[in-house]
Amino acid sequence: MSGTRARGRYNGATAAAAARGRTGMPANGAPALRPDALPGPRPPEMANPMRKKKSPVKDLLLTRYAPIADGIAALFFPYAEVVIHDLHDQTVLYLANNLSKREVGDDSALEEIDHSARERVIGPYEKLNWDGRRMRCVSNVLFDDEGRPAGMMCINFNIAVFDEVRATLDLFIKGAGVVAQPDELFRDDWQERINTFLHGWLRERQVGLNGLTREHRRELVEALYAEGAFRGKSAANYVANVLGMGRATVYKHLKHLKETQGDA
Repeated sequence: MSGTRARGRYNGATAAAAARGRTGMPANGAPALRPDALPGPRPPEMANPMRKKKSPVKDLLLTRYAPIADGIAALFFPYAEVVIHDLHDQTVLYLANNLSKREVGDDSALEEIDHSARERVIGPYEKLNWDGRRMRCVSNVLFDDEGRPAGMMCINFNIAVFDEVRATLDLFIKGAGVVAQPDELFRDDWQERINTFLHGWLRERQVGLNGLTREHRRELVEALYAEGAFRGKSAANYVANVLGMGRATVYKHLKHLKETQGDA
């Protein structure tokens, strides 16, 4: 063979294929796409490779537990929010009475919760809402038909409103500028003395007015008589009304006490 390099033999098919490649014409002879033409649809797996697959427990959780969430939220409206989380893809699946300003599809951030215990109740616990209000919460693990953890239902109760009510009640109950009872007004207040003695007697015996028996009432009349409670005008009528006794019964007891013990 001579020192000059042999030239390759011309191949018409190869040249045509190269030309089609430069002009954008498909190699199979189909018409070439215009440079400004929009691309056609791609297979789903190529169109969005990062798209998550549908959770296999989504329909089960919505069908089985969403009505329960709605019922709880309706019963305690407007103070309770109920959230259903999908543990399969760690997202918020359902919201009833949204108080937390979350959205369906948001991350749940529940990876660290232990779901190993069946029928487990987590809480009550407290957390702070976006508006600074205290929320008291309870979470329950939701299971699929095979007994595997599938979701989490969180009930978030706004207790801040009750803190405000309590603060208002405390203000009225404690009062402002309350002074001791003026002696000139309460020196002869036999009703106050009867009330004080009566409720002290009840506390000692751990019984309420509604739980008094006939024997209790008789003992109370005797104890009040020994304290001189019946010296006040209309005291017998007052005691009869408070103890739920007939006036004739009270007077009968007092008559017997005077005959056996004398004036108190």
